[in-house]
Parts: sequence; structure tokens; C-alpha cells
Amino acid sequence: MDKTSFSSNEGKPIRCKAAICRKAGEAFVIEDIHVDPPQAYEVRIKILCTSLCHTDLTFWKLDFGPISRFPRILGHEAVGVVESIGENVVGFKLGDVVLPVFHPYCEECKDCKSSKTNWCDRYADDFISNTRRYGMASRFKDTSGEVIHHFLFVSSFSEYTVVDIAHLVKISPEIPVDKAALLSCSVSTGIGAAWKVANVEEGSTVAVFGLGAVGLAVAEGARLRGAAKIIGIDTNPDKFELGKKFGFTDFINPTLCGEKKISEVVKEMTEGGVDYSFECVGLASLLTEAFISTRTGTGKTVMLGMEKHAAPISLGSFDLLKGRNICGSLFGGLKSKLDIPILVDHYLKKELNLDSFITHELNFKEINKAFALLEEGKSLRCILWMDK
Repeated sequence: MDKTSFSSNEGKPIRCKAAICRKAGEAFVIEDIHVDPPQAYEVRIKILCTSLCHTDLTFWKLDFGPISRFPRILGHEAVGVVESIGENVVGFKLGDVVLPVFHPYCEECKDCKSSKTNWCDRYADDFISNTRRYGMASRFKDTSGEVIHHFLFVSSFSEYTVVDIAHLVKISPEIPVDKAALLSCSVSTGIGAAWKVANVEEGSTVAVFGLGAVGLAVAEGARLRGAAKIIGIDTNPDKFELGKKFGFTDFINPTLCGEKKISEVVKEMTEGGVDYSFECVGLASLLTEAFISTRTGTGKTVMLGMEKHAAPISLGSFDLLKGRNICGSLFGGLKSKLDIPILVDHYLKKELNLDSFITHELNFKEINKAFALLEEGKSLRCILWMDK
């Protein structure tokens, strides 16, 4: 990357292309926008490639509530190169390859300093703001001067974006950028859940409810930990063959279980229940089944799917009293700046399977086609290239 090409834009707005959603559910429009220079503690980055996550799909359709704002630049799985930096930025320089992440890590608050959690007490409760330290101030405007809203403090569906250093990770330039982009959200969430939240151990049994990117990543994490049996549960049998690449040993299609509940089938397959279950869809009823599928006395359930309708969760009090555990997790319990470089290292050592997650690659201008593939269930992860 030619760093000299960046210097002429330092401290100035950049004009570039972005995919803008102006109304919930409407097609994206590629438009010229202006991206302001970074303020203190911010970095402006040139996006090299980005991928689509189901969270992007959810917020694209969302038409109510305070977090539904348009016009907006979505996108939060990406890799970029540092173009310019604001004041008080330490640890980043022009030309660094960086990974933006939606979950903050300020490194300074009590929780960030704790080994017990990846929560950031300073920032993580705020999902509403456009910019991390400047509230609703935006770094994006269209050519008429209208403000464009950010998304999850990343907004990667743009050739350039501005990201706070609490949401940015410097990574090795040796990893292919399309593989690295997956570590911004889905893959890190799944592997982290298996490693840091559940702490899956060798010889254990695992059930994964939902075989999207997060569910497959959970299996990959469990495989690397030496789990003896990894059961995949999904209504789409087309995912089963792909699942084998990530370590799944058995599969359950709920539509073929007859009158039996999924939990009953799991218990029959594991002589009483799995050691760990992971709910990766976002359905309260499925979380209940995942919970009951675990072994009495020691079973642990990890909730990774965001409940789409904010429905309450119902658990049997006696099932809980008998020793089963349940917890939720954002970003798989990972502290981005500490743990993502570890995942990169595992990939470079040919231990971590990232290649199989990518099912499609398109030019950035074909973003609407990429969304259609994801919505129709035909794509696991589609990489959008900015310059191809």
C-alpha cells in the first residue's frame, strides 16, 4: 500500500463511494459521499473488503425503535488499511492492516482489565450513538450535505470509514484479508464461545443449534479443543455436508424427529445429554430445548443468537436447580485486541479453518445481489471486494 497517496488527504474530507440504505428494506444505492477526517482517538481506514452478516440483514429491515435510523451505511465485518489518524491515537500508524469490530475494548475500565468478562463498562451499553466518543456526530455526509448514520461503530459498506480505536485491532499483514474479515464478528463469536465462554475440553460432547456462520464456528472451536461428539441441529440438511468440514460428527434435522423433542433425541445420542449446548439462532423456544439437552448436574448452555422478537425466556426451575448452567455472550467472550491476533496466528499455522466459510465473492457494487443470496439462505459468507 502506497502510504504517500494517503498523506495528501490527511486532515481533509475524502470523497468516495458507499452503499447507502435510505429506507428500511429498500435496495442499497451506490452513492458518492464525503468522509470527514478522524477526530481524537479515531482512525480513518480504507476498506479492502467486507462481508455480510445476518445482523446487517436484521438492521437493514428494522423499521422501528431508536436503533432504526436512515439513511445509513451498514456493514461491520471488514478489513482495511489505516489512511490517517486523529490526535491521541497510540498503537496505529499509516498503512497498518486493521480489523474493525463492533464490540468495544477500551483497555482502561474495570471490566476491560478483568479476566472474567469481555464487557466494556465504559462503552458497551451504548448501541445508539454514531461515533463512540462523540454521540450522534457523524463522519458521513452525502453530496447534498445530509448526514448519513453509522452502524455499530464500523460502517464498512463504504470505501472509507472512521472507527474509534476502542473498536480497532491491528493484525498481521500475512493473513489474506478476505479470511481476516470473518474475524470481525461471526467466526470470532463462535470460536470464542467454545473456547472462552464454555471452555470446551477434550473428550466432551457438544450440541449446536443453528448451522449458520456462528454455529459452524462454534463447531470449529470445539473441534480444535478435541470434543469427542459435536451434534449439529438445523432444518436445512444441505448444511450437513459443509458442517463436516468444521468437525460435526452427527446431525439432527428437527423436521424428521416425529413427535420427539430435539432434546430427547440429543439425550438418546449422548446417554443423558451433552456437556455443552449453543443456541445460535435467536429463538426463545430453541434456547429452552438447548438448555434441556444438556447433562443434569454439569451441563452448560451458551446463548449466542439474538432473540428476534425480544421474547422472554422460559426455563424449568427444577431443571436449573439440578445443576445446569446457562449464560449469554457477545463476541464470544473475546477481548478484541488480545484475542483476535491469537486467532490470526492459528490460521497462519494452518490450524484454523476459515476458507470454508466463504461461499461467494462479488464486487462491492453487487451488494444487493449479496444481500439476496444471504436472505435466501444460499450464502454463508459473501466477500465484497472494493477494488475488483
